[in-house]
Order: sequence, then C-alpha cells, then structure tokens
Amino acid sequence: MLKSYFKKGLIEAGCDEAGRGCLAGPVYAAAVILPKDYKNKILNDSKQISEKNREILRVEIEKEAISFGVGIVDNIEIDEINILNASFLAMHRAVDQLKMTPELLLIDGNRFTPYSNINHECIVKGDTKFLSIAAASILAKTYRDDFMFAAHEKHPEYAWNKNKGYPTKAHRAAIKSIGTTNIHRMTFQLLPRKIKLDL
Repeated sequence: MLKSYFKKGLIEAGCDEAGRGCLAGPVYAAAVILPKDYKNKILNDSKQISEKNREILRVEIEKEAISFGVGIVDNIEIDEINILNASFLAMHRAVDQLKMTPELLLIDGNRFTPYSNINHECIVKGDTKFLSIAAASILAKTYRDDFMFAAHEKHPEYAWNKNKGYPTKAHRAAIKSIGTTNIHRMTFQLLPRKIKLDL
C-alpha cells in the first residue's frame, strides 16, 4: 500500500521523471500535490501499470490533484548539461508550474539539485512507496509517450510508437541504416562501441 505522506501536516509534492535512458526525445518530469485523503487502488509506479490504465490514471490525477506541473528538457539541452542535470532541471520546471508552493519535495531517486528554498527528500524507488511520486511518474510517462507518438508520425522507421526512444534493437538498427534525427541525443552512445556512426 502506497503512503499518502512522508511527514504529516506538510504540503508535499511528489516528483518523478521519464525518459532518462532514451536515445531520442526530451526528458519529462512531473510534480504532483495530492489531497491529504487521496486514495487509489491501482496507482503505482508507471512501469508497473498498463498503457490503458496509465491513461485512465492521468485523467483522474489531473482532475483530483490539488496542483500538478509537467517540465520538459529537450535533447539539445540534455546534450549541453548531461542527462542527470537535465532530469533535475525538468523537475524544477515541473515545480515551477505548481499553483501552490509545497513545503517538501519528495524526489524519486537518490540525488537532486535543491530547488529554491524548499526542502526535499530523495527516496529510492519512491514511485512504489508514495502516492504523490507514483502520480508524478504517471504524468511524466504519459506526457512523454505522447511526444514520442507524435515524433513517430514524422519518423516511423525508428518504431518510436513501440520503443518510445529507448535503445532497442529496432531503434539502433534504424540509426545504423538511416542515421540520426534532430531529436536524437548526440552525447549518448547511440550504437554499440564496435559500430561507428558516419555523421
């Protein structure tokens, strides 16, 4: 059973990101403040939920949340500042959009760059422990998937509708045969080391 809060009595925002390990596309993050009495039997880490249920949960979270925000850092910025910093920046941008200022940020993971004057707690596998982080994981994942589905329409050869930009065999085979697009992350290892890409 996921917990409703980390510290009773505080306004807490759960934060999570999606797309860190992808070869293409932005990294997305979400921040969510849920009502104190919020309950949901199927809400969990987005990776453990079917695509259909993620879409159902997204609608409910956006309706029921006290506030939520979604932050984006594109592949150009990722290449400039590295993916770890980009993940933190996406979370900061998500918190920027909240309509109320949280008193505590619950961060999925073990590291974070402090945001303004708000305290934070890093929680490993937090999306399987706290409702607000799980809700953030759902929003980050579904918003990012929407971006990759749209990108697939322009570049169907990379099968982004299935792999969402992650380094699958099909995705890497397309990079090898066709080359890269303007949303590929050029600082990432796009192909195995023994195969060099002619750019």
